[in-house]
Amino acid sequence: MDTQNKREKYTEYTVFATIAAVLLFIFSLFIALSASREADFSFKGIQWLFRNNPASWIIIAFTLLFPASVFFISKRFVIKLEEKQTIIDKEQSRIEHVMEFNHQLTHGNFNVDCKLEDNDALGDTLVDLRETLKTNEDNSQKIRKAEEERNWIADGLAHFSEILRNYIHEPEQLSFHVIKDLTKYVNAVQGGFYVLDDSDSYNRFFNLNAFFAYDRRKFADQKIKWGDGLIGTCALEKKTIYLKNVPQEYITVTSGLGEANPESLIVVPMIYEDEIYGVMEFASFSKFEPNHISLLEKTAESVGATLSAVKTNIRTARLLEESKAQTQILTSHEEEMRQNMEELQATQEESVRQTQRLVMLEDTLKKNIIQAEFDPQGLLLSGNQLFYSKFEYSSDLRIEGKDLKELIDEDYREEFARIWSECLSNGIPYKGYLKHVTRTGKELWSMASLSTILYDDNSVSRVMYLGIDATEERRQLEKHEVIADSVKASGISLSLDINGNILDCNKNFTDLVKISQKEARSMVIFDLINPVETESFNRHWDTIINGNAHTGIIKAKSSKGDDLWLKGTFNVTHNASHETENILFTGQDITHEKHLEAELHTALDTLKKQEKQIREAEKELGNKLRETRNELMAQYKEVEKAKNLNEKILEEIADAVVTTAHDNRIVFFNKAAEKLWGTKRDEVVNQDVSILFPEILTEKDEILGSFTRPGEQKITGIRRKSHIIDKNGKERHVSVMLTKARAEGENAYMAIFQITDK
Repeated sequence: MDTQNKREKYTEYTVFATIAAVLLFIFSLFIALSASREADFSFKGIQWLFRNNPASWIIIAFTLLFPASVFFISKRFVIKLEEKQTIIDKEQSRIEHVMEFNHQLTHGNFNVDCKLEDNDALGDTLVDLRETLKTNEDNSQKIRKAEEERNWIADGLAHFSEILRNYIHEPEQLSFHVIKDLTKYVNAVQGGFYVLDDSDSYNRFFNLNAFFAYDRRKFADQKIKWGDGLIGTCALEKKTIYLKNVPQEYITVTSGLGEANPESLIVVPMIYEDEIYGVMEFASFSKFEPNHISLLEKTAESVGATLSAVKTNIRTARLLEESKAQTQILTSHEEEMRQNMEELQATQEESVRQTQRLVMLEDTLKKNIIQAEFDPQGLLLSGNQLFYSKFEYSSDLRIEGKDLKELIDEDYREEFARIWSECLSNGIPYKGYLKHVTRTGKELWSMASLSTILYDDNSVSRVMYLGIDATEERRQLEKHEVIADSVKASGISLSLDINGNILDCNKNFTDLVKISQKEARSMVIFDLINPVETESFNRHWDTIINGNAHTGIIKAKSSKGDDLWLKGTFNVTHNASHETENILFTGQDITHEKHLEAELHTALDTLKKQEKQIREAEKELGNKLRETRNELMAQYKEVEKAKNLNEKILEEIADAVVTTAHDNRIVFFNKAAEKLWGTKRDEVVNQDVSILFPEILTEKDEILGSFTRPGEQKITGIRRKSHIIDKNGKERHVSVMLTKARAEGENAYMAIFQITDK
């Protein structure tokens, strides 16, 4: 209401009051004149009435004062009315803003601003509500997005599984349809499907089986060697390679409108059971999302399994054809087999004897193989009973942690340090003789194998030691080396011409090969070589007849077909023209050692398989632990959410709330408590609760005394009147009640103070 309207308003009230006063004066004068016998309705009568009746002057005074009073009263009334109207208008505007704010929140507009006055409890509550709704909406959107990505991946995997089932017998069609649909599914512009060709283990390479770009099938003839480029690196490392900034010269996408370089590139290996079968490569003008990468890796794994099955089917078909061919050959030779039945029967009897010998050999190996494990520093982790026995330690004397170097002869330790270092750094197993010293200082030789066992990251976990007591053999060998003539007597000696014909041999050779001297002189050295070693031996023979000595191991066979292993040296003699005339071979039979070595390798392979199974079990246990940890984290988040909700409720209530832990520390102090004591929560939280109550109060008040004293003797569940002293020394009357709660095995106490000040 403006000033002009206010003036008109109380002027109107004043005019009405004046008119009423005049009418009242006239009416009173008329009554007075009518009631008087001396005065009449004339000017003289009126004069007589005013002279003789003082009450008439009161009427005149009232007629004059009443309009003035009405003027001042109406003016004050209008001002008060204006103030009330201002308050009503302000409250109405506040309500309208709250309704508009609520309307915006209801329709999902969480960015609307709440323009209420500062320190407005309703405004703060609405802002908290907006933030809570906004957080819930963000969480809902994240959950919906995650669910959409999971559904997208699940649909993709189902689609590509269908493709793999439909084209499992058509590898070319399988590769094309997989790369075509994958390229479209992840919004790539082109894709390549590379399949590993490992038919030649010495020359492995990748064939580009399928190439797809711009919704069209492309044809390309490309081969990539193993380990070359991104394709070879991906296969070698067996890990996905993702490039977000592709080099300009790496790849170009060409269309009818021109050329462009893709923004991102991803190379995914196709692996099944840790074996690589191929690689898929995709290029895109945009970045690959995490769900795209997850789908590509899972699909690559499925394709790898399918390629493994295809490869197995092809191998099975080839073996079936070979089996059919062999069956035909066997059928054609059936008559010959019947004629040789007696010979086979004799061979079978010999096989039974060999089997019996193998059983005896197995029992012997169990009793004679020394086994121990050491950490990379050479400290003993464990050993079998034979290990303790050979090194003269009793089984109840635990020597775990003993350095392997202490078990090596002092003269041999420097050489052993080199062997140990090469085994750890290069991962190359050591096979050979080791010279040890026992607990009592005795010499012990072993034919040993040192091999490393690795973690998943290829770091050395421990070193496996397998050995056979070779002390006696070494002593015999040393004796043979001291006495030169004993080499021929105890070893094998052959004299050959340059064509390999046997000119002479000693008895040890004929006994080993199980032939006579006459039969030996009618043979050539190539007749004794195992067929699988013929090519390698021919290369060495060319070197020998050119006048070069050669030392090595020969895999031969006896007249009965038994495998023999000979270790020795071919030395060359020359004629007067310096041409090779004869070749002399001297060596020893190491068949027994080779058999032991084969058994040793078999035992080592078994141990490695067991180690792999243990690692897989550890991996599975780790997955279960992660799942349990995730469940506990989810439960913890729910508890934290409930805790935060309770704290918000307590924060907004009108009563002062003070919560203490079991050790009387203040852990919660709400806004009402800050207002009651006139202090900030940061000044009292984590302080002893006695900081809020002077000692004079706690001595007189039973409840406050129990609340501030440490221990479990608290007076709970009873509301009593009390008083506190705020920060400024002012005494405030309150009613107080204690409650107890138990969490995580400990008690917490909450005091609720309600102000009763008048």
